[in-house]
Amino acid sequence: MAHLISFTTDRFDISGERPNPINPIAGQSVLLWLREELSRAQYRVTEPDTEDWGWYIDVENADASYLVGASAEPADRPPAVAWVVQVHKHRSMKDKIFGRNKMAGDDPLFALIERLVRGGARIEQVTVERDA
Repeated sequence: MAHLISFTTDRFDISGERPNPINPIAGQSVLLWLREELSRAQYRVTEPDTEDWGWYIDVENADASYLVGASAEPADRPPAVAWVVQVHKHRSMKDKIFGRNKMAGDDPLFALIERLVRGGARIEQVTVERDA
């Protein structure tokens, strides 16, 4: 299951993002910020790329690999934007069959992303859902 973080901010300029050729959904700008922060924390992170539901990056460390996705919609108070960041832990088929290597509530990558969002300037209305 994925863990989700939702928040509202005017910090990221979606008008400057590269267009998503699959669906006109923003997400690149928040992932560029996360990519920089996660790289500082010694994670290997790919460049943001598009998907039909938004944007994603692949994130790895020595212990695990993840897909981190982001999508955005204009909020009730322009220029604020409502964001959803989702974190999925990659698991092998064997892990899935035997119920192993599930994403824990205290997953280190998710905990780091949550700290970054909660500590970020001009970020409001933060909500967290584990196992969404």
